[in-house]
Amino acid sequence: MSILVNKNTRLLVQGITGGEGLFHTRQMVAYGTNVVAGVTPGKGGEWVDSKIPVFDSVKIAVEASGANTSIIFVPARFAADSIFEAADAGIPFIVCITEGIPVSDMMRVRNYIDQKGVRLLGPNCPGLLTPGEAKVGIIPGNIAIPGNIGIVSRSGTLTYEVLYALKQVGMGSSTTVGIGGDPVNGTNHIDVLQMFEDDPHTDKIVMIGEIGGTDEEKAAEFIATKMTKPVVGFIAGQTAPPGKRMGHAGAIIEGGAGTAADKIKALETAGVKVARHPEEIPDLLR
Repeated sequence: MSILVNKNTRLLVQGITGGEGLFHTRQMVAYGTNVVAGVTPGKGGEWVDSKIPVFDSVKIAVEASGANTSIIFVPARFAADSIFEAADAGIPFIVCITEGIPVSDMMRVRNYIDQKGVRLLGPNCPGLLTPGEAKVGIIPGNIAIPGNIGIVSRSGTLTYEVLYALKQVGMGSSTTVGIGGDPVNGTNHIDVLQMFEDDPHTDKIVMIGEIGGTDEEKAAEFIATKMTKPVVGFIAGQTAPPGKRMGHAGAIIEGGAGTAADKIKALETAGVKVARHPEEIPDLLR
């Protein structure tokens, strides 16, 4: 069992003929993901590796392939329009890997997808992985095994580290979801926590947060009042000085808010076991 993607996912790749899009499309296909179409304006009629048809627009691609999920690998200046196009074509779930999208663009995007009832993951995220079923994004497939632990994370690199640490001790993931760390994004911690709470095959959850913003504090309140499953947490950026951006655009302490100490306190108050280092997470899950 999984959330959001599985072996029945029919994936469309926007920007499939670009360097990043082509490389990761091949990685996803090799993992077993059902990539049914690609979109690059002006290259309609071409094929990728003689297997995946390329179309000029998402609308035509959806009509021809029955795609139900889209992943976006296009430059930042085109990303907002790519999300709009996918939403207008009836794609219910959009994953945007692109980083560097202006906040003003994402504000327009968020307003639009909320009106359309479309779920967006990202931007500036690694995507998601259901081990043994589907890889939609850039998370390496070989570092994870199937299991009963749900993972939701703002940090891409830390996600990989935790997945590998779990695999080393025989622990696997039901689904791993990288939500990205930009200030304005689509799916958040609480959205994914609710999905894991409802998933009968997810028994435990790992939540990886970062300094900046108040998402983790809000998630802590949700965990305390709405969740029955145990959650282990980790907050990145514990040594970051105020006013200095660390990694993601959203990972900055401003005005005394968004510190690691505040987030850790909120999580611990909610009953979450918080790891000091990622390597501690498997032991805390036990």
